[in-house]
Amino acid sequence: MKRNSEIQIGDTLIKPGQRVDVSLPVADLYTSTSLNMPVQVICGRQAGPVLFVSAAVHGDELNGVEIIRRLLKRKVTKSIHGTLIAVPIVNVHGFLDQSRYLPDRRDLNRSFPGSPKGSIASRLAHQFISNIVSKADVGIDLHTGALNRSNLPQIRANIDDPATLEIARAFGAPVIIGSDIRPGSLRASAAETGKPVLVYEAGEALRFDETSIRAGLRGIFNVMRHIGMLPPRKAGKDIAPVIAHATRWVRAGTSGIVNGKVQLGSSATEGQRLATISDPLGRSESNVVAPFDGIVIGCSNLPLAHEGDALFHLGSFKNIPKAEDVVETFASAHEDE
Repeated sequence: MKRNSEIQIGDTLIKPGQRVDVSLPVADLYTSTSLNMPVQVICGRQAGPVLFVSAAVHGDELNGVEIIRRLLKRKVTKSIHGTLIAVPIVNVHGFLDQSRYLPDRRDLNRSFPGSPKGSIASRLAHQFISNIVSKADVGIDLHTGALNRSNLPQIRANIDDPATLEIARAFGAPVIIGSDIRPGSLRASAAETGKPVLVYEAGEALRFDETSIRAGLRGIFNVMRHIGMLPPRKAGKDIAPVIAHATRWVRAGTSGIVNGKVQLGSSATEGQRLATISDPLGRSESNVVAPFDGIVIGCSNLPLAHEGDALFHLGSFKNIPKAEDVVETFASAHEDE
């Protein structure tokens, strides 16, 4: 077997067979306290791909932090081929503040590729692209839904690229969404270099969701096996994801108290009631209905809604019964672990 190559992250050189913690400097606090982005690099002895796994690009999205913590504890990472770059907390400022954003109120995931002389967000984005993304062949970026919103475990990726679609299928989330690349996003910057990057969305901000965490951890190992960093799994049935060919947020038509909501992952037929919105005195009541046949892949967790609030994210699939079966099989597999 060919020996792996050394890799440099920041000022640290990691040689084959080493497992090294690296602290990448982030803009200092105004208390003269240094702030660093924690990185762990596992450089395998044998040659193979370089994979980065990142979390908390949005500082309040915590599931990915726990996924990476569990990933790094697994003994199997000691025998990988290639190199794993794990970054559990990218947006350190936001993580400390339990906030999606940076102190300048910018969204880090709209600030890539960044600049060494720009805003805090721009400098942090530049640091991450220069020292992490540029060194990798493949990337997995871990996210959750926003505050008070949950996402069904799903992969968002450029499915028009065959290499990216292949890795997205290998991950094993129940749903794949072909999402447009947004300017300034991490995925957009990686796409410019031709590197496949998956975005795993699951759960809710500021909450741990055990199913989402288990699925994310398993998905990373599935990708590592697929690209040759780990040997193929000897047994077990893989999830065959379904691809959503369209998605749409269903919004509240009126303001009030939301009751009778369908569950995340449920199927819905066109015209079916998804929830009921009532006024506090119980004098008026209106239904929120599905605009087409689909699966609920995201939803608001609040029992209150203003007119126009997004309540349900509905995915459309060519074969709804098949999609429903995949979601149910996925849920059962991870609940039984």
